Amino acid sequence: MVDKILKMNISDAEWEVMRIIWTLDEVKSSEIIDQLSEKMSWTESTIKTLIRRLVDKGLVKIKKEGRAYIYSATVSENEMMYQVTKDMFSHMCDMHKGSLLIRLIKEIPLSKSAIKEIQRELNIMEQSAPDTIPCDCLHSKRNHQC
Repeated sequence: MVDKILKMNISDAEWEVMRIIWTLDEVKSSEIIDQLSEKMSWTESTIKTLIRRLVDKGLVKIKKEGRAYIYSATVSENEMMYQVTKDMFSHMCDMHKGSLLIRLIKEIPLSKSAIKEIQRELNIMEQSAPDTIPCDCLHSKRNHQC
């Protein structure tokens, strides 16, 4: 499944559908439609198209219960966010990843427990961290700094 996530382009609209499915765990299309038609002012046909695309991509599965179809995610929200972020970071210069993380940490909401966990991880990482991270943009041996 991880390979499938990395090769997948998921649109902003599909993320909105997935967030509802992750939150409700198992959900009828009518519930997704109710949520998104109110939040995003999308039509029923647009929402059904988005659901169908997610099913086609293998990120959502369908179970039939009577006359109703029940949708659930085939990948967790946490795993999806991790894989997409990891893929994004793989396209960046190693030298600049730390400053980007600092900027993100300043801007995203974090609980006190998350901050403590980050501090613990950083303390462990610090023990074996190099003084500097070199630029990895060029394959030549030239001394290049981004």
